[in-house]
Amino acid sequence: MPDDMARASMDEIDWSDRAFYDDGEWVTWTEINQQLQYKEWGAKYPNAIRSLIPYFEDLMSLAASYHYETGQHLNVYGDIGELFGAITYGIKLNRNYAQGADGRLGNDHVEIKTITPFKSRDEVVVKLAGNFSKLLVIKINQDFQISGRMIDRKDLPDTHRSFLRVKWSDLPATR
Repeated sequence: MPDDMARASMDEIDWSDRAFYDDGEWVTWTEINQQLQYKEWGAKYPNAIRSLIPYFEDLMSLAASYHYETGQHLNVYGDIGELFGAITYGIKLNRNYAQGADGRLGNDHVEIKTITPFKSRDEVVVKLAGNFSKLLVIKINQDFQISGRMIDRKDLPDTHRSFLRVKWSDLPATR
């Protein structure tokens, strides 16, 4: 009887994603691909907070597929930009709706602004009353490719206004 039960349970296993058996458990192709992707992120972004990568990728995929399916955009691009900053720069994000800045990079407070794929101009508006010493601008283009540029607050143009328009083309290329 035990052999019949073992044979029945072996027949019920989905073998399509199984790569090999190691140390008492199956390793799947999905797990192998995920590990390779984590290594690529780590090589490209040495400060990466790798545990956030799946959330970032899921949000990017959701935003892109929703747009391609409906022609509309979800309201997730600010979150995507913050996750990208955490992953690529190692920014430790503040809690949601924290006043002053979106996160910390060492002793610096970082404000993160995102240029969305549907914006007609490649610029962001920054509230200068915020408590930040660095500005990270994330750009997501119409093909859902993403990049970021960071600038020290002291390098922003001087103004007596409460808000400052910052153009992507005026920022130093970093990543």
